[in-house]
Amino acid sequence: MIEATGLTKRYGSTLAVDALSFSVKAGQVTGFLGPNGAGKSTTLRMVLGLDAPSGGSVTIDGRPYRELHRPLFEVGAMLEAKAIHDGRSARDHLRCLARSNGIGRRRVEEVLETVGLTSVARKRAGLFSLGMGQRLGIGVALLGDPGVLILDEPVNGLDPEGIVWIRTLMRSLAAEGRTVFVSSHLMAEMALTADHVIVIGRGRLLAEASVGDLIAGSSQNYVRVRSVDDRRLAELIGAKGGASRPEADGALAVTGVSASVIGDLAGGDGIVLHELSPQEASLEEAYMELTRNSVDYRAGTPAVTSSAGKVA
Repeated sequence: MIEATGLTKRYGSTLAVDALSFSVKAGQVTGFLGPNGAGKSTTLRMVLGLDAPSGGSVTIDGRPYRELHRPLFEVGAMLEAKAIHDGRSARDHLRCLARSNGIGRRRVEEVLETVGLTSVARKRAGLFSLGMGQRLGIGVALLGDPGVLILDEPVNGLDPEGIVWIRTLMRSLAAEGRTVFVSSHLMAEMALTADHVIVIGRGRLLAEASVGDLIAGSSQNYVRVRSVDDRRLAELIGAKGGASRPEADGALAVTGVSASVIGDLAGGDGIVLHELSPQEASLEEAYMELTRNSVDYRAGTPAVTSSAGKVA
């Protein structure tokens, strides 16, 4: 378990992390989400003792990282997959780390097999593709068979097969009772992988909830309905405190009341329904709504070039 309490980090006049408190529990995959510049990397560095907090504290299973006697056996981390010696082979890179931590060669071979690098174990790491380097970085995190895994953008550079593999791996490790804390910008992947999410913006906690609860609280959720008398139904919905708007195909998009309430209203007034379907927001939509006021870097609207080559 990872526990942060009032975690704060200043760099001169810049407040990178602002009194951040959260818990990452064992037995589930916890996604760590936030816009660029939100303070995610700084937070992970403080968890791993690479940066000292300006205030507050963070512990792993009740102790600061610096107090762990054999950290590789307790915490596996990947913050920068390519932080390796380019001239070493994948096998030699893992063997050097294993030997310095009292880990046998058999474990090195097990890890190479787990991350799918056995066939290229003798290849120099500097010649690896981005995806292969990512697999090696994950292998380093797994080397000590730790109970806590901290991974920063683990799917970066992986092909579709690799993405399914790391997703399955993270969920299986959590199912074993391990703590899995993963930072990512890929909302669709987090929706498939994470059980719980921690969302920060400008160094502050915006949400800490299950994926389901975060989505359920989004204003992007609505009910799509078609009937033989949409005008009358819209009046009934409005009287009940809901709101409706017509969609492009003529259906009503309803917010503020549930599908069951709409069904009861229609039935009570004798209105025949042709469609009644709740529309759930995606994790991406819920995330974008939550972080709307916490984005520091926004792209401008692309200029449109006319056929004459002039910018419109």
